[in-house]
Amino acid sequence: MLFNSLLFLFFFLIVTTGYYLLPHKFRWFWLLGASCYFYMYFKPEYILIIFFTIIVDFVAGILIENAKGAYRKIYLLASIITNVGVLAFYKYFNFFSQNINFLSQFLHGPKVPLLDFILPIGLSFHTFQAMSYTIEVYRGKQKAERHLGLYALYVMFYPQMVAGPIERPQHILPQLRRVISYNPKTFVAGLLLMAFGLFKKVVVADRLGLFVDPVFSNPRGHSAAELFVASYFFAFQIYCDFSGYSDIAIGAALTLGIELMRNFNMPYLSRNIAEFWQRWHISLSTWFKDYIYIPLGGNRVDFFRLCINFMIVFLVSGLWHGANWKYMIWGGIHGLLLVIYQLMKKMKLIIKGFTFFKWLLTFNLVCFAWVFFRADHVGDAFYIIEKITRVKEFSFRSISAMPAGELRYCTGLIILLLAADRYFQNVRFFSVPKIVMWTVSLVILCYFLGIFSEAQFIYFQF
Repeated sequence: MLFNSLLFLFFFLIVTTGYYLLPHKFRWFWLLGASCYFYMYFKPEYILIIFFTIIVDFVAGILIENAKGAYRKIYLLASIITNVGVLAFYKYFNFFSQNINFLSQFLHGPKVPLLDFILPIGLSFHTFQAMSYTIEVYRGKQKAERHLGLYALYVMFYPQMVAGPIERPQHILPQLRRVISYNPKTFVAGLLLMAFGLFKKVVVADRLGLFVDPVFSNPRGHSAAELFVASYFFAFQIYCDFSGYSDIAIGAALTLGIELMRNFNMPYLSRNIAEFWQRWHISLSTWFKDYIYIPLGGNRVDFFRLCINFMIVFLVSGLWHGANWKYMIWGGIHGLLLVIYQLMKKMKLIIKGFTFFKWLLTFNLVCFAWVFFRADHVGDAFYIIEKITRVKEFSFRSISAMPAGELRYCTGLIILLLAADRYFQNVRFFSVPKIVMWTVSLVILCYFLGIFSEAQFIYFQF
Protein backbone atom coordinates (compact mmCIF):
# COMPACT_ATOMS: atom_id res chain seq x y z
CA MET A 1 0.00 0.00 0.00
CA LEU A 2 1.43 3.34 -1.07
CA PHE A 3 1.35 6.41 1.16
CA ASN A 4 0.42 8.50 -1.89
CA SER A 5 -2.73 6.51 -2.66
CA LEU A 6 -6.39 7.11 -1.83
CA LEU A 7 -6.54 3.64 -0.30
CA PHE A 8 -3.94 4.62 2.29
CA LEU A 9 -6.01 7.64 3.28
CA PHE A 10 -8.95 5.37 4.18
CA PHE A 11 -6.60 2.89 5.83
CA PHE A 12 -5.01 5.62 7.93
CA LEU A 13 -8.38 7.06 9.03
CA ILE A 14 -9.74 3.65 10.05
CA VAL A 15 -6.58 2.50 11.83
CA THR A 16 -6.02 5.76 13.71
CA THR A 17 -9.67 6.09 14.75
CA GLY A 18 -9.83 2.47 15.91
CA TYR A 19 -6.58 2.89 17.83
CA TYR A 20 -7.97 5.66 20.01
CA LEU A 21 -11.38 4.02 20.45
CA LEU A 22 -9.90 0.74 21.70
CA PRO A 23 -8.67 0.18 25.28
CA HIS A 24 -4.88 0.16 25.63
CA LYS A 25 -4.66 -3.62 26.12
CA PHE A 26 -6.10 -4.26 22.66
CA ARG A 27 -4.17 -1.61 20.73
CA TRP A 28 -1.11 -3.76 20.02
CA PHE A 29 -3.34 -6.37 18.37
CA TRP A 30 -5.14 -3.72 16.32
CA LEU A 31 -1.88 -2.17 15.07
CA LEU A 32 -0.32 -5.55 14.36
CA GLY A 33 -3.34 -6.65 12.33
CA ALA A 34 -3.31 -3.33 10.44
CA SER A 35 0.42 -3.68 9.78
CA CYS A 36 -0.07 -7.21 8.42
CA TYR A 37 -2.80 -5.98 6.09
CA PHE A 38 -0.63 -3.02 5.01
CA TYR A 39 2.24 -5.34 4.07
CA MET A 40 0.10 -8.10 2.54
CA TYR A 41 -1.41 -5.59 0.13
CA PHE A 42 1.85 -5.76 -1.88
CA LYS A 43 2.31 -9.55 -2.03
CA PRO A 44 0.44 -11.58 0.66
CA GLU A 45 2.59 -14.72 0.73
CA TYR A 46 5.78 -12.81 1.58
CA ILE A 47 4.45 -12.08 5.05
CA LEU A 48 5.39 -15.69 5.87
CA ILE A 49 9.05 -14.70 5.49
CA ILE A 50 8.61 -11.95 8.07
CA PHE A 51 6.75 -14.30 10.43
CA PHE A 52 9.61 -16.81 10.16
CA THR A 53 12.33 -14.27 11.04
CA ILE A 54 10.15 -12.79 13.81
CA ILE A 55 9.84 -16.16 15.52
CA VAL A 56 13.55 -16.92 15.10
CA ASP A 57 14.62 -13.56 16.57
CA PHE A 58 12.02 -13.63 19.34
CA VAL A 59 13.27 -17.02 20.54
CA ALA A 60 16.91 -16.01 20.00
CA GLY A 61 16.47 -12.92 22.19
CA ILE A 62 15.20 -15.01 25.10
CA LEU A 63 17.92 -17.63 24.63
CA ILE A 64 20.63 -14.95 24.49
CA GLU A 65 19.40 -13.32 27.69
CA ASN A 66 19.20 -16.63 29.59
CA ALA A 67 22.44 -18.12 28.25
CA LYS A 68 25.92 -17.91 29.72
CA GLY A 69 29.37 -17.74 28.17
CA ALA A 70 29.87 -18.78 24.56
CA TYR A 71 26.26 -19.88 24.13
CA ARG A 72 25.14 -16.23 24.06
CA LYS A 73 27.31 -15.59 21.00
CA ILE A 74 26.15 -18.83 19.36
CA TYR A 75 22.50 -17.82 19.66
CA LEU A 76 23.29 -14.34 18.37
CA LEU A 77 25.16 -15.75 15.38
CA ALA A 78 22.27 -18.12 14.65
CA SER A 79 19.89 -15.16 14.58
CA ILE A 80 22.18 -13.02 12.40
CA ILE A 81 22.89 -15.88 9.98
CA THR A 82 19.17 -16.53 9.61
CA ASN A 83 18.37 -12.89 8.90
CA VAL A 84 21.31 -12.34 6.57
CA GLY A 85 20.62 -15.68 4.90
CA VAL A 86 17.03 -14.76 4.08
CA LEU A 87 18.15 -11.33 2.84
CA ALA A 88 20.99 -12.80 0.78
CA PHE A 89 18.78 -15.45 -0.81
CA TYR A 90 16.04 -13.12 -1.97
CA LYS A 91 18.14 -10.07 -2.74
CA TYR A 92 21.54 -11.34 -3.86
CA PHE A 93 21.19 -14.94 -5.12
CA ASN A 94 20.59 -13.95 -8.73
CA PHE A 95 23.24 -11.19 -8.55
CA PHE A 96 25.95 -13.62 -7.45
CA SER A 97 24.67 -16.27 -9.87
CA GLN A 98 24.93 -13.84 -12.79
CA ASN A 99 28.50 -12.93 -11.86
CA ILE A 100 29.45 -16.58 -11.43
CA ASN A 101 27.92 -17.40 -14.82
CA PHE A 102 29.86 -14.49 -16.38
CA LEU A 103 33.14 -15.97 -15.10
CA SER A 104 32.06 -19.46 -16.17
CA GLN A 105 31.99 -18.31 -19.78
CA PHE A 106 35.76 -17.87 -19.65
CA LEU A 107 36.49 -20.88 -17.44
CA HIS A 108 34.04 -23.18 -19.25
CA GLY A 109 32.47 -24.08 -15.92
CA PRO A 110 28.88 -24.99 -15.07
CA LYS A 111 26.23 -22.29 -14.90
CA VAL A 112 24.17 -21.52 -11.83
CA PRO A 113 20.43 -21.34 -12.55
CA LEU A 114 18.63 -18.05 -11.89
CA LEU A 115 15.51 -18.01 -9.73
CA ASP A 116 12.32 -16.28 -10.79
CA PHE A 117 10.87 -14.35 -7.85
CA ILE A 118 10.13 -10.77 -6.83
CA LEU A 119 12.17 -9.20 -4.03
CA PRO A 120 9.99 -8.91 -0.90
CA ILE A 121 9.30 -5.22 -0.43
CA GLY A 122 11.19 -3.51 2.38
CA LEU A 123 13.15 -6.68 3.18
CA SER A 124 16.41 -4.83 3.88
CA PHE A 125 14.72 -2.41 6.28
CA HIS A 126 12.84 -4.78 8.57
CA THR A 127 15.74 -7.27 8.45
CA PHE A 128 18.13 -4.63 9.81
CA GLN A 129 15.58 -3.59 12.44
CA ALA A 130 15.20 -7.21 13.57
CA MET A 131 18.97 -7.67 13.71
CA SER A 132 19.38 -4.59 15.90
CA TYR A 133 17.06 -6.22 18.46
CA THR A 134 19.13 -9.39 19.00
CA ILE A 135 22.39 -7.41 18.95
CA GLU A 136 21.09 -5.00 21.61
CA VAL A 137 19.91 -7.93 23.76
CA TYR A 138 23.35 -9.51 23.42
CA ARG A 139 25.02 -6.26 24.44
CA GLY A 140 22.75 -6.00 27.46
CA LYS A 141 21.16 -2.73 26.33
CA GLN A 142 17.72 -4.28 25.78
CA LYS A 143 15.77 -6.82 27.82
CA ALA A 144 14.48 -9.75 25.79
CA GLU A 145 10.84 -9.20 24.88
CA ARG A 146 8.51 -11.88 26.27
CA HIS A 147 5.39 -10.68 24.45
CA LEU A 148 5.52 -12.15 20.92
CA GLY A 149 2.81 -9.78 19.67
CA LEU A 150 4.65 -6.66 20.83
CA TYR A 151 7.91 -7.88 19.34
CA ALA A 152 6.15 -8.63 16.04
CA LEU A 153 4.68 -5.12 16.11
CA TYR A 154 8.18 -3.69 16.70
CA VAL A 155 9.32 -5.34 13.46
CA MET A 156 6.14 -4.73 11.46
CA PHE A 157 4.89 -1.32 12.68
CA TYR A 158 3.24 -0.19 9.45
CA PRO A 159 4.51 3.42 9.11
CA GLN A 160 8.17 2.39 8.95
CA MET A 161 8.38 -1.30 8.12
CA VAL A 162 8.82 -0.81 4.35
CA ALA A 163 11.36 2.03 4.15
CA GLY A 164 12.30 3.01 7.69
CA PRO A 165 13.40 4.81 9.72
CA ILE A 166 15.26 1.76 11.06
CA GLU A 167 14.57 1.92 14.79
CA ARG A 168 16.32 0.53 17.87
CA PRO A 169 14.26 -1.68 20.21
CA GLN A 170 14.96 0.43 23.31
CA HIS A 171 13.35 3.40 21.57
CA ILE A 172 10.19 1.74 20.20
CA LEU A 173 9.27 -1.18 22.49
CA PRO A 174 8.74 1.02 25.59
CA GLN A 175 6.46 3.28 23.53
CA LEU A 176 4.38 0.30 22.38
CA ARG A 177 3.85 -0.64 26.04
CA ARG A 178 3.05 2.87 27.23
CA VAL A 179 -0.55 3.95 27.78
CA ILE A 180 -1.02 6.76 25.26
CA SER A 181 -3.80 9.30 25.50
CA TYR A 182 -5.03 11.44 22.64
CA ASN A 183 -3.05 14.69 22.46
CA PRO A 184 -4.53 17.24 20.00
CA LYS A 185 -1.26 19.09 19.41
CA THR A 186 0.75 15.92 18.85
CA PHE A 187 -1.96 14.59 16.57
CA VAL A 188 -2.14 17.65 14.31
CA ALA A 189 1.68 17.93 14.30
CA GLY A 190 1.72 14.39 12.91
CA LEU A 191 -0.81 15.38 10.26
CA LEU A 192 1.36 18.35 9.25
CA LEU A 193 4.42 16.12 8.84
CA MET A 194 2.36 13.74 6.73
CA ALA A 195 1.10 16.62 4.57
CA PHE A 196 4.62 17.96 4.10
CA GLY A 197 5.89 14.50 3.20
CA LEU A 198 3.08 14.11 0.67
CA PHE A 199 3.97 17.53 -0.77
CA LYS A 200 7.59 16.44 -1.20
CA LYS A 201 6.51 13.25 -2.95
CA VAL A 202 3.63 14.21 -5.27
CA VAL A 203 4.44 17.88 -5.93
CA VAL A 204 8.25 17.84 -6.15
CA ALA A 205 9.65 14.31 -6.51
CA ASP A 206 7.09 12.91 -8.95
CA ARG A 207 7.14 16.07 -11.09
CA LEU A 208 10.94 15.97 -11.30
CA GLY A 209 10.60 12.31 -12.20
CA LEU A 210 8.64 13.22 -15.34
CA PHE A 211 11.91 14.66 -16.69
CA VAL A 212 14.50 12.57 -14.86
CA ASP A 213 13.16 9.09 -15.59
CA PRO A 214 12.95 9.33 -19.40
CA VAL A 215 16.39 10.94 -19.62
CA PHE A 216 18.09 8.26 -17.52
CA SER A 217 16.16 5.50 -19.29
CA ASN A 218 17.67 6.60 -22.62
CA PRO A 219 20.81 8.66 -21.92
CA ARG A 220 22.18 8.24 -25.44
CA GLY A 221 19.09 9.87 -26.84
CA HIS A 222 19.53 13.11 -24.91
CA SER A 223 21.87 16.06 -25.04
CA ALA A 224 24.63 16.90 -22.57
CA ALA A 225 22.54 19.71 -21.08
CA GLU A 226 19.57 17.39 -20.55
CA LEU A 227 21.80 14.82 -18.84
CA PHE A 228 23.31 17.58 -16.72
CA VAL A 229 19.94 18.92 -15.56
CA ALA A 230 18.55 15.41 -15.01
CA SER A 231 21.52 14.53 -12.80
CA TYR A 232 20.90 17.48 -10.50
CA PHE A 233 17.14 17.07 -10.61
CA PHE A 234 17.56 13.44 -9.53
CA ALA A 235 19.43 14.57 -6.41
CA PHE A 236 16.29 16.42 -5.36
CA GLN A 237 13.93 13.77 -6.67
CA ILE A 238 15.43 11.05 -4.50
CA TYR A 239 15.68 13.39 -1.52
CA CYS A 240 12.04 14.48 -1.75
CA ASP A 241 10.90 10.94 -2.48
CA PHE A 242 12.74 9.33 0.44
CA SER A 243 12.51 12.13 3.00
CA GLY A 244 8.87 12.52 1.98
CA TYR A 245 8.27 8.87 2.85
CA SER A 246 10.10 9.34 6.15
CA ASP A 247 8.03 12.43 6.99
CA ILE A 248 4.78 10.56 6.31
CA ALA A 249 6.00 7.60 8.39
CA ILE A 250 7.09 9.78 11.30
CA GLY A 251 3.87 11.80 11.08
CA ALA A 252 1.61 8.72 10.94
CA ALA A 253 3.36 7.29 14.01
CA LEU A 254 3.10 10.65 15.79
CA THR A 255 -0.68 10.73 15.31
CA LEU A 256 -0.66 7.52 17.39
CA GLY A 257 1.54 9.13 20.04
CA ILE A 258 4.61 7.16 18.97
CA GLU A 259 7.83 9.01 18.11
CA LEU A 260 10.15 7.71 15.40
CA MET A 261 13.69 8.96 14.95
CA ARG A 262 14.51 11.75 12.54
CA ASN A 263 15.86 10.39 9.27
CA PHE A 264 16.95 13.52 7.37
CA ASN A 265 18.33 16.87 8.45
CA MET A 266 18.73 19.09 5.38
CA PRO A 267 21.61 16.97 3.98
CA TYR A 268 22.27 19.15 0.94
CA LEU A 269 23.45 21.96 3.21
CA SER A 270 26.41 19.83 4.34
CA ARG A 271 29.89 21.34 4.10
CA ASN A 272 31.80 18.05 3.86
CA ILE A 273 31.04 14.43 3.07
CA ALA A 274 31.21 13.34 6.73
CA GLU A 275 28.56 15.91 7.62
CA PHE A 276 26.42 14.70 4.71
CA TRP A 277 26.27 11.22 6.21
CA GLN A 278 25.31 12.68 9.56
CA ARG A 279 22.31 14.27 7.85
CA TRP A 280 21.28 11.74 5.16
CA HIS A 281 19.34 8.54 5.98
CA ILE A 282 20.38 8.94 9.60
CA SER A 283 18.79 5.70 10.80
CA LEU A 284 20.83 3.63 8.32
CA SER A 285 24.12 5.52 8.74
CA THR A 286 23.89 5.16 12.55
CA TRP A 287 23.04 1.46 12.08
CA PHE A 288 26.23 0.89 10.10
CA LYS A 289 28.19 2.95 12.61
CA ASP A 290 26.90 1.01 15.64
CA TYR A 291 26.96 -2.50 14.21
CA ILE A 292 29.78 -2.53 11.63
CA TYR A 293 32.06 0.49 11.95
CA ILE A 294 32.55 0.43 15.73
CA PRO A 295 32.95 -3.39 15.93
CA LEU A 296 35.66 -3.05 13.25
CA GLY A 297 37.52 -0.73 15.60
CA GLY A 298 35.91 2.59 14.70
CA ASN A 299 38.34 5.49 15.03
CA ARG A 300 40.39 3.71 17.72
CA VAL A 301 42.64 2.11 15.11
CA ASP A 302 45.58 3.46 13.12
CA PHE A 303 44.88 5.66 10.12
CA PHE A 304 45.37 2.95 7.48
CA ARG A 305 42.93 0.63 9.25
CA LEU A 306 40.53 3.56 9.68
CA CYS A 307 40.49 4.06 5.93
CA ILE A 308 39.88 0.35 5.39
CA ASN A 309 36.98 0.49 7.85
CA PHE A 310 35.41 3.39 5.96
CA MET A 311 35.67 1.53 2.65
CA ILE A 312 34.20 -1.66 4.13
CA VAL A 313 31.24 0.19 5.62
CA PHE A 314 30.41 2.09 2.44
CA LEU A 315 30.89 -0.88 0.13
CA VAL A 316 28.51 -2.86 2.35
CA SER A 317 26.16 0.13 2.31
CA GLY A 318 26.25 0.11 -1.48
CA LEU A 319 25.51 -3.61 -1.56
CA TRP A 320 22.67 -3.10 0.94
CA HIS A 321 21.05 -0.67 -1.47
CA GLY A 322 20.89 -3.17 -4.28
CA ALA A 323 22.31 -6.24 -5.96
CA ASN A 324 24.07 -4.33 -8.70
CA TRP A 325 27.62 -3.12 -9.31
CA LYS A 326 26.39 0.44 -9.76
CA TYR A 327 25.45 0.57 -6.06
CA MET A 328 28.82 -0.83 -5.11
CA ILE A 329 30.52 1.92 -7.13
CA TRP A 330 28.24 4.53 -5.53
CA GLY A 331 29.17 3.25 -2.06
CA GLY A 332 32.84 3.05 -3.03
CA ILE A 333 32.82 6.68 -4.20
CA HIS A 334 31.43 7.85 -0.86
CA GLY A 335 33.92 5.69 1.02
CA LEU A 336 36.79 7.12 -1.03
CA LEU A 337 35.54 10.69 -0.52
CA LEU A 338 35.42 10.11 3.23
CA VAL A 339 38.95 8.68 3.20
CA ILE A 340 40.19 11.74 1.29
CA TYR A 341 38.42 14.03 3.76
CA GLN A 342 39.98 12.24 6.74
CA LEU A 343 43.40 12.41 5.06
CA MET A 344 43.01 16.16 4.56
CA LYS A 345 42.06 16.56 8.22
CA LYS A 346 45.08 14.54 9.28
CA MET A 347 47.37 16.66 7.13
CA LYS A 348 45.61 19.83 8.40
CA LEU A 349 44.61 20.85 4.90
CA ILE A 350 41.06 21.81 5.89
CA ILE A 351 40.90 25.60 5.68
CA LYS A 352 38.61 27.49 8.04
CA GLY A 353 35.93 29.60 6.45
CA PHE A 354 34.99 29.39 2.76
CA THR A 355 31.67 27.86 3.83
CA PHE A 356 29.98 28.48 0.49
CA PHE A 357 32.73 26.78 -1.52
CA LYS A 358 32.81 23.81 0.89
CA TRP A 359 29.06 23.43 0.49
CA LEU A 360 29.25 23.77 -3.30
CA LEU A 361 32.01 21.16 -3.57
CA THR A 362 30.21 18.69 -1.28
CA PHE A 363 26.91 19.07 -3.10
CA ASN A 364 28.51 18.52 -6.52
CA LEU A 365 30.43 15.47 -5.31
CA VAL A 366 27.22 13.98 -3.93
CA CYS A 367 25.42 14.67 -7.22
CA PHE A 368 28.29 13.05 -9.14
CA ALA A 369 27.90 9.89 -7.08
CA TRP A 370 24.11 9.92 -7.59
CA VAL A 371 24.67 9.38 -11.32
CA PHE A 372 25.89 5.84 -10.62
CA PHE A 373 23.02 5.27 -8.19
CA ARG A 374 20.34 6.29 -10.71
CA ALA A 375 21.73 5.05 -14.02
CA ASP A 376 20.24 1.79 -15.27
CA HIS A 377 23.70 0.35 -15.88
CA VAL A 378 27.29 1.18 -14.96
CA GLY A 379 28.03 1.80 -18.63
CA ASP A 380 25.24 4.38 -18.78
CA ALA A 381 26.68 6.18 -15.75
CA PHE A 382 30.10 6.51 -17.35
CA TYR A 383 28.49 7.65 -20.60
CA ILE A 384 26.47 10.36 -18.79
CA ILE A 385 29.52 11.67 -16.95
CA GLU A 386 31.63 11.63 -20.13
CA LYS A 387 28.86 13.36 -22.11
CA ILE A 388 28.35 16.09 -19.51
CA THR A 389 32.04 16.95 -19.50
CA ARG A 390 32.05 17.66 -23.24
CA VAL A 391 32.09 21.42 -22.83
CA LYS A 392 31.85 22.14 -26.56
CA GLU A 393 28.57 20.22 -26.87
CA PHE A 394 27.01 21.80 -23.80
CA SER A 395 24.13 24.20 -24.47
CA PHE A 396 20.96 24.76 -22.48
CA ARG A 397 19.21 25.48 -25.77
CA SER A 398 19.43 21.75 -26.48
CA ILE A 399 16.99 20.92 -23.66
CA SER A 400 13.99 19.73 -25.65
CA ALA A 401 12.77 17.02 -23.25
CA MET A 402 11.21 19.69 -21.02
CA PRO A 403 9.60 23.03 -21.98
CA ALA A 404 11.43 26.08 -20.69
CA GLY A 405 8.45 27.02 -18.54
CA GLU A 406 8.38 23.58 -16.93
CA LEU A 407 12.13 23.75 -16.31
CA ARG A 408 11.74 27.07 -14.49
CA TYR A 409 8.73 25.67 -12.60
CA CYS A 410 10.71 22.66 -11.34
CA THR A 411 13.61 24.89 -10.35
CA GLY A 412 11.20 27.09 -8.42
CA LEU A 413 9.74 24.03 -6.66
CA ILE A 414 13.24 23.00 -5.55
CA ILE A 415 13.90 26.46 -4.10
CA LEU A 416 10.50 26.42 -2.38
CA LEU A 417 11.25 22.96 -1.01
CA LEU A 418 14.58 24.04 0.50
CA ALA A 419 12.93 27.01 2.20
CA ALA A 420 10.02 24.90 3.49
CA ASP A 421 12.40 22.19 4.71
CA ARG A 422 14.10 24.68 6.99
CA TYR A 423 10.83 26.26 8.10
CA PHE A 424 9.21 22.97 9.15
CA GLN A 425 12.20 21.80 11.17
CA ASN A 426 10.53 22.95 14.40
CA VAL A 427 6.95 21.96 13.62
CA ARG A 428 6.33 20.68 17.15
CA PHE A 429 6.84 24.17 18.53
CA PHE A 430 4.11 25.63 16.32
CA SER A 431 0.76 26.56 17.88
CA VAL A 432 -2.21 24.32 17.05
CA PRO A 433 -3.93 26.94 14.82
CA LYS A 434 -0.68 27.46 12.90
CA ILE A 435 -0.24 23.71 12.46
CA VAL A 436 -3.80 23.33 11.19
CA MET A 437 -3.36 26.28 8.81
CA TRP A 438 -0.19 24.84 7.27
CA THR A 439 -1.65 21.33 7.08
CA VAL A 440 -4.68 22.54 5.15
CA SER A 441 -2.47 24.73 2.92
CA LEU A 442 -0.17 21.83 2.03
CA VAL A 443 -3.10 19.51 1.30
CA ILE A 444 -4.56 22.14 -1.05
CA LEU A 445 -1.18 22.55 -2.78
CA CYS A 446 -0.90 18.78 -3.17
CA TYR A 447 -4.40 18.61 -4.67
CA PHE A 448 -3.80 21.31 -7.28
CA LEU A 449 -0.08 20.80 -8.02
CA GLY A 450 0.48 17.11 -7.28
CA ILE A 451 1.13 14.26 -9.71
CA PHE A 452 -1.24 11.54 -8.52
CA SER A 453 -0.01 8.62 -10.57
CA GLU A 454 0.59 6.55 -7.39
CA ALA A 455 4.26 6.27 -8.34
CA GLN A 456 6.12 3.87 -6.08
CA PHE A 457 8.62 5.30 -3.64
CA ILE A 458 12.20 4.84 -4.87
CA TYR A 459 13.44 3.14 -1.70
CA PHE A 460 10.71 0.48 -1.83
CA GLN A 461 13.01 -1.49 -4.17
CA PHE A 462 15.58 -1.87 -1.39
